[in-house]
Amino acid sequence: MIQTQTSEPARLNALVMAVAEARDRVAFEALFAHFAPRIKAYLLKLGAGAALADDLAQEAMVTLWRKAALFDPAKASAATWIFTIARNLRIDAIRRERRPDFDPDDPALVPDADPPADARLMREDDEVKLRAALKELSPEQAQVVQMSFFADKPHSQIAAELGLPLGTVKSRLRLAMARIRVTMGGEA
Repeated sequence: MIQTQTSEPARLNALVMAVAEARDRVAFEALFAHFAPRIKAYLLKLGAGAALADDLAQEAMVTLWRKAALFDPAKASAATWIFTIARNLRIDAIRRERRPDFDPDDPALVPDADPPADARLMREDDEVKLRAALKELSPEQAQVVQMSFFADKPHSQIAAELGLPLGTVKSRLRLAMARIRVTMGGEA
């Protein structure tokens, strides 16, 4: 028996070609009626929410309208082509979800407010007291404090660099901190 009707994939390919060549709205309506619900169901199966699946299905159909001229029936069927578009749109949506939009009001991006004048003055006063307390330390204690707190070196590295036992480094730090605390009036 000779088949007079074209197959469904060939019909869909012809509809896409009609959209590509003549911007045929009737062909697009037929494609929309056929593919939009199927794309939405496909996106729902991929884990998209109902609203997102609706949006992506519509976006896929708009992409079909805009890029129908890029369709090549020798490379893929209309169904394969449109479902690939929908899948890629879903991937893009996932990427956007993982990389949130820039929020200029994010507290991490807002600079800290300037401290009040009295707090600034107290800090400056504390700095002066601390510098004076550091000058009163023995050279050995001052060196260990400088390496530990200003150079941010671990105690073991300080001991290795100075050729001292670890216990000596820790004792010098403890004694230096006690002296600084007394000099600053217990504020350190």
